[in-house]
Amino acid sequence: MLRLHTLSALLSLVTFTASGQDRITGRPWATRSEVLAQNGMACTSHPLAGQVAIDILKKGGSAIDAAIAANACLGLMEPTGSGIGGDLFAIVWDAKTQKLYGLNASGRSPKTLTRAYFLEKNLTSIPAYGPLPVTVPGCVDGWFELHRRFGKLPMQEVLQPAIDYAEQGFPVTELVAYYLQISTRRFADYPNFTETYTLQGKPIEKGDVFKNPALANTYRLLAEKGRDEFYKGSIARAIAEFLQGQGGFLTLDDLAGHRSEWIDPVGVNYRGYEVWELPPNGQGIAALQMLNILEGYDFKPEDYGTARHIHLFSEAKKLVFEDRARYYADPDFAKIPVQELLSKDYAARRRTLIHPERAATRITAGDPFANNTIYLTVADREGNMVSLIQSNYRGMGSGMVPPGLGFMLHDRGELFSLDTAHANVFAPGKRPFHTIIPAFITKDGQPFLSFGVMGGDFQPLGHVQIVMNLVDFGMNLQEAGDAPRIDHQGGNSDPTGAATGSSSGGGQILLESGIPYETIRELLQMGHRVGYGLGGYGGYQAIRWDAAKKIYFGASESRKDGAAIGY
Repeated sequence: MLRLHTLSALLSLVTFTASGQDRITGRPWATRSEVLAQNGMACTSHPLAGQVAIDILKKGGSAIDAAIAANACLGLMEPTGSGIGGDLFAIVWDAKTQKLYGLNASGRSPKTLTRAYFLEKNLTSIPAYGPLPVTVPGCVDGWFELHRRFGKLPMQEVLQPAIDYAEQGFPVTELVAYYLQISTRRFADYPNFTETYTLQGKPIEKGDVFKNPALANTYRLLAEKGRDEFYKGSIARAIAEFLQGQGGFLTLDDLAGHRSEWIDPVGVNYRGYEVWELPPNGQGIAALQMLNILEGYDFKPEDYGTARHIHLFSEAKKLVFEDRARYYADPDFAKIPVQELLSKDYAARRRTLIHPERAATRITAGDPFANNTIYLTVADREGNMVSLIQSNYRGMGSGMVPPGLGFMLHDRGELFSLDTAHANVFAPGKRPFHTIIPAFITKDGQPFLSFGVMGGDFQPLGHVQIVMNLVDFGMNLQEAGDAPRIDHQGGNSDPTGAATGSSSGGGQILLESGIPYETIRELLQMGHRVGYGLGGYGGYQAIRWDAAKKIYFGASESRKDGAAIGY
């Protein structure tokens, strides 16, 4: 990541307009128009996956059927950020009951692995790669739970498009090829990687036709035999035997005991809009805490991208991420004061710590008591909407590719802390802190927006920016995602117990091109460190329901290869 720390270095920056060509109509930052449709909408990070979702909708499938089909395709077509070796979270708006439902499909740590093992190996943190960070993959159970409750088509029909693409091949897109080449350098010496993710040993390039017959067979087994084949059958045995042969601890009992959890989303009101996230072990409530703090300031459309906007946003993030480090963990193992953290009174107390013109250099967690990921969203003609996020963590994951299965296992266990002072400390059978978060907005009790922003720790920041862009700055759905983003790194602890990035000067603001130098200069004068980042600003998809006109608006990420498709 490129960081620019000095005023003289920043003087050489060139600012850019939002796009390379002036548009005849539309909003200033939008790279294209929104997509409009009456019957259904699918917004994914890969056009072929989006088209599969639309095909499922046209066959009479529900939004949830289409989302599962798209996710299966993305595990094949974008393995650099997703796959059935990882976890899944979802928020579903059910048109029949007029309610939101949340699903936590994240897996737990091996029951035979203890914190003492890491200490005996003189490890101060859990490794990023190899068998030790592998927790139970929850994605497949998540699919089947969603399908059991909200699906309409048989699972065989839902998974068949991904099976066909895995057998017949598909052309690899530009960004996926870029990340696959990075992963090939990283995992070339790991077992089964080269056979699965290269073309006869050669790194995959843009436009290469890639096939994954092993994954096709795995999907076929799931379609024919159900989720138990993954957690109790031949797939489970292959995973457990492989990991134990590599020095890992995940067992058949760990896989067989896995279960997803239906949970109630939690929300806050932001200027008349109810913004919904899932409670921990994910980080979704960080976005809600930030919105509560920022609601205390007035913003007008012309305030977007000003030093005041960026300063207040970054200072709110610093405050919230200290709470994130202290409190967010598996609620089965830690008492998490969710309601207190989301209270308006607590936000008001924390807001008093923000200086309107100076960057904070030292932040501590508050006391709330009174004393590389894929995201997709699909909507159907009945009004059902699903906000779904799924990932392997660190791009492709742990490097562990079980033989003959066609996918890599995730490394979410890396996010556990080994510090007993942290709520997120490692324990057997525990879910790690999670970065992936879906989001949803309702207004007056009706669906308004299903959306998500990918990108690890950036995700709560991305969610807040989308909400502010729509509500405060008057942007349309596409422009809200295309506008330059603000990241803030460092200056905080994280849930593993480590400091994130630079701990000096309250961390660093990273800005996409398009922010004027005058703004950057003003931020420097406030005491902020400012720079650029490469690829850390996430990816975005969204569907908005217009209740008056009875149409869907779709938008997809201009920074990735995806598309919004409607019919």
